[in-house]
Amino acid sequence: MKKVLFIDRDGTIIKETIDEQIDSFEKMIFYPKVFTYLGKIAKELSYELVMITNQDGLGTEIFPEDTFWPVHNFILRSFENEGVVFDEVFIDRTFPKENANTRKPGTGLLTSYFSDEYDLSNSYVIGDRLTDMELAKNLGARGIFINDETHLGTDEITVKREELDDFIALESNEWQKIYEFLKLKDRTGKISRTTNETDIQIEINLDGTGKSEINTGLAFFDHMLDQLARHGQLDLIINVKGDLEVDEHHTIEDTAIALGEVFHQALGDKLGMERYGFSLPMDDCLAQVAIDFGGRNWLVWDAEFKREKIGDMPTEMFHHFFKSFTDGAKANLNIKVEGTNEHHKIEAIFKAFAKSIKMAVKRDAEKMILPSTKGML
Repeated sequence: MKKVLFIDRDGTIIKETIDEQIDSFEKMIFYPKVFTYLGKIAKELSYELVMITNQDGLGTEIFPEDTFWPVHNFILRSFENEGVVFDEVFIDRTFPKENANTRKPGTGLLTSYFSDEYDLSNSYVIGDRLTDMELAKNLGARGIFINDETHLGTDEITVKREELDDFIALESNEWQKIYEFLKLKDRTGKISRTTNETDIQIEINLDGTGKSEINTGLAFFDHMLDQLARHGQLDLIINVKGDLEVDEHHTIEDTAIALGEVFHQALGDKLGMERYGFSLPMDDCLAQVAIDFGGRNWLVWDAEFKREKIGDMPTEMFHHFFKSFTDGAKANLNIKVEGTNEHHKIEAIFKAFAKSIKMAVKRDAEKMILPSTKGML
């Protein structure tokens, strides 16, 4: 099935004007870096490129065609010279007051894409107006919002503004970030693990923003896992029902195993990732955590705790948690901590652990190679 990029013109590949009508070469300015990165998208990725633009009143007295076509055709030729060829160009000429279904956010011009030939759920609408984002919603696609704070088209959407948030996959006015977003595959994972001792569901997005919903039944454990999400800038949902009436062991161990496995799943082919990851101070403590998602599990643990428990979490389970994680994630971990406050010591370890993961999973869209001389990880 074919994937499509439905790309707006004004405000997206050329700059928007104050009067919202580009009818002369003097008004026409290409969007910064659009040739470089739309060119890379056309060359490196497998999307059909479709331009769809509203041009209010084109062909009427207020917008004669002889002032439109020379500029428009120059835009198309300029992109063609850089290897960017639009498979289709759709232009709606109506005014907003006409409420035509061909005018964005309507899909009247795009009915041919509602077929088994196209994968609209993995397609995107790229535009600078909320009407473009509503078009994405109406197509069953997702939106890339080039938000220059112009607020144009806000009065033309037919749904509440907040309803569009679920359909905006990326908000950026930099074409480089748009290219990187499209080039780099989503790194998400989901796992359910049920035994006689625990029932665990975990969801992860390695390229998230630090959001978390965590409930293991152990408040201090939840607090440590939240550090992983916040400081690792990954999104993490963890729900655990364990046999805490027995003790904490099974809940902590099985959560670590499942967490490691979902990391391994989300990392996928590992192309472009840094692979290695951090030390940080926390008041009286210094924690050092080095990680390698190299496909082999190993743990070096240099940390001692003088208390039996911190919060409701036994300190003997800290070592067990990280060992179980390395087994599931197929990763090496080297952990060392110095300090006097036991709470600070383990919190510093989890923060450094999060930072090491953030460093290791970072990717470079320009260098999508495997970080190994072996040819596999």
